[in-house]
Amino acid sequence: MADNFDLVVIGSGPGGYVAAIRAAQLGMKTAIVEREALGGICLNWGCIPTKALLRTSEVFHLMQHAGDFGLSVKDVGYELTKVVERSRKVAGRLSNGVKFLMKKNKITVYEGRAKLAGKGKVAVAKDGKPVATLNAANIMLATGARARSLPGLEPDGKLVWTYREAMVPDTMPKSLLVVGSGAIGIEFASFYRTLGVEVTVVEVLDRILPVEDAEISAIAQKSFAKQGMKIQTGATVKKLDKGKSNVMATIETKDKKTESLTVDRVILAVGIIGNVENLGIENTKVKVEKTHVVTDEWGATGEPGIYAIGDLTGPPWLAHKASHEGVVCVEKIAGVKGVHPIDKGNIPGCTYCHPQVASVGLTEEAAKKAGYEIKVGRFPFVGNGKAIALGDDQGLVKTVFDAKTGALLGAHMIGPEVTELIQGYAIARTLETTEAELMTTVFPHPTLSETMHESVLDAYGRVIHV
Repeated sequence: MADNFDLVVIGSGPGGYVAAIRAAQLGMKTAIVEREALGGICLNWGCIPTKALLRTSEVFHLMQHAGDFGLSVKDVGYELTKVVERSRKVAGRLSNGVKFLMKKNKITVYEGRAKLAGKGKVAVAKDGKPVATLNAANIMLATGARARSLPGLEPDGKLVWTYREAMVPDTMPKSLLVVGSGAIGIEFASFYRTLGVEVTVVEVLDRILPVEDAEISAIAQKSFAKQGMKIQTGATVKKLDKGKSNVMATIETKDKKTESLTVDRVILAVGIIGNVENLGIENTKVKVEKTHVVTDEWGATGEPGIYAIGDLTGPPWLAHKASHEGVVCVEKIAGVKGVHPIDKGNIPGCTYCHPQVASVGLTEEAAKKAGYEIKVGRFPFVGNGKAIALGDDQGLVKTVFDAKTGALLGAHMIGPEVTELIQGYAIARTLETTEAELMTTVFPHPTLSETMHESVLDAYGRVIHV
């Protein structure tokens, strides 16, 4: 017997489960298939548990500087097993929350691996045994992605880690090499360095956090170096030679010299590849380029009735982008009036290191390359009363405007809680706000958000507190 649905979603990450809920809200009979834990990588092995770890390192950092606040704390330390245990509990709590949401929205959950089995059919199997055959007018692929490995740098889960092993260490390494300085690499580098590990970051490009504005990247690198992190840009890890309890890395530096570095552990953070295997797409018109499924602006693939969203598709590879893609795709399928495709230029990016980094829209360089005449505003956190009171006054807010229209082209931030603040600029871009509205908006005092106001004022020669 086959089960009949309006929509079957394959994968329950932040794209898949949100899409399933929206479909159910629109009256579609919906099923979701998950091979591991509900919530996917983000809730179980990505976004959420890493933030729990980073919160621990943040509190640890504050405890080490308790004297700056007039407090006395002795024998500051940590128990690694409890640090990891807290992170896993947070992940488990949220995964159970997704399970509740599935039940609340009357979404049928199938445990197992899903595979396309002909037009409008999905076969589900677990441990090699058939579970169900599902019929659906619409099938959504939301299988996500996994860590990329490079020849000669393959992870083994013991000495050479991906993000999974980096989240659940059984012992704390004394030294660590992080290969790649995107958000994932830098977040782990920040976590381990704050807890006392000797950290070296190697980045093949000429600067860390390469998708960010160059000025912000430079400030971040200076801050990390001040914390004792060693950073090599324009460098390549050529090979890893594993010993019994350590790894010797051969690194080619920017001046083409070769040097060796021996560390206890290595974390690979060199990008992701889409989970396109074993989905049964070989006999369909679904197109794959560079391990990612090709879709149009609505999530439709080349095969009628089959859609794809999230990390399985194109960049930016972010959980919040996946969620919104899922909603847009479902609403388009359902014929909801007024649905619009996502403007990827309005998707904020966040890196939860210390100091935090966040951005939305065009960098200064990208704006110039696009032919804009620009006005740029900057405001340092050292000029903000709340940041000084918090004891966290290092960083910068930078805004980029179209000089002709006043449109906010981009915003770039490094400093305290900027991953929360960036949403203000994201809303401004969505509403197509100009400098006039931003300058006349009243920002509460004393708050970190005042830095955002001052940065806008600075772009037009009206800054107050510098």
